Amino acid sequence: MLDDLDKRIIAAMQDDLPLVPEPYKAVAERLGIAEEVLLARLAGYRARGELRRMGAVLRHREVGYAANALCAWQVPADKMAAAAAAMKASAAVTHCYARVPRPGWPYNFYIMLHGHTREECTRTAAALAEGLGLGDFVMLFSTREWKKTSMRYFGEDEV
Repeated sequence: MLDDLDKRIIAAMQDDLPLVPEPYKAVAERLGIAEEVLLARLAGYRARGELRRMGAVLRHREVGYAANALCAWQVPADKMAAAAAAMKASAAVTHCYARVPRPGWPYNFYIMLHGHTREECTRTAAALAEGLGLGDFVMLFSTREWKKTSMRYFGEDEV
C-alpha cells in the first residue's frame, strides 16, 4: 500500500528530472526529504516490481525516426511466446501487446514499430514475420501525432 510520501515521490518522478549535476538530490529537496530516503524508496519500488524502469524519452521524430506504425498480427497461441520474445528483442519495437481478437478484426498481437522511413518499417515487419513464420499482419502508419506523454499516476495537487 502506498503511503503519502510514496504518492508524493511518484508524482515528482513523473516529471522530467532536473538537468543539474545531482538530479535526485534536487527532487529530494523539492520533496523535503533526504536524497538517501528518495533513493531507498525508489530501490524498494524496483525490488517489489512496482517500478520497472526509468529512462529517457526520446522525441523520435526530432532525431530522424520519422515513420512509425502500429502493426497488428495474427499469432497462433503456440507461437505467442516466441513472437513476444522476438518482438521484444527488436530495437525497432517499442510496445508489444497481446489482445483478444474481435469479429471482423482477427488480430491478437500488436507492436509499435519505428524507423527512419515507411520502407524501413515495412522491411523490419517483413523480416520479423518471416523469422517467426507469420503471414497475416497489417501495418497502420501514423500520419499525425496528437499526443505523446507518459502516464501520470498522481498529480502533485492530489497528494
